[in-house]
Formats: sequence, C-alpha cells, structure tokens
Amino acid sequence: MKKQTGESKHDKFVRLAEARTNKIIDTLQLLGNCANTSVYEYTKDEVDEIFQAIEQELREAKKKFTKAEPKKTSRFLLSTHKEG
Repeated sequence: MKKQTGESKHDKFVRLAEARTNKIIDTLQLLGNCANTSVYEYTKDEVDEIFQAIEQELREAKKKFTKAEPKKTSRFLLSTHKEG
C-alpha cells in the first residue's frame, strides 16, 4: 500500500538506502584520512581494532536483510580509550 505522498515502499527503500550508503562511504573516506602519519600516530593494533568493529557491524547489518531482529552492538571505543 502506498502512502499519501505517493512514494512506494520500494521507492522509499531506494531513496534511503542510497543516501545512507553514500553517507557510510563518505565517512569511511574520512576515516581513511586518519592514515596520514604526518598528522596522526596510531598502532597496528588500533587499526585492526577499528576495522574489526566496522566489519562486525557490517556483518550484523547484512544479517538484518535475511534474519529478524539481530542484537544491536554497543558503541565502538578503542581499547586504549577504555582504560583511561
């Protein structure tokens, strides 16, 4: 059933999915800027931790398209930040 706006569920999905995917891509590109060692300092472990968290969240998001109600993960903090 269409809403009064005339936008179908699929049209709404396409509109939101494209916008949200582009937002994620933009944010990942910004994260990539943190690799600049003339501005930032980081360890391999920190980088591994960041990408493990991103990959885990990506797996969870993908599951939502095939399973009902997967559990939401907590917010990400680097382990060095958790200590202090």
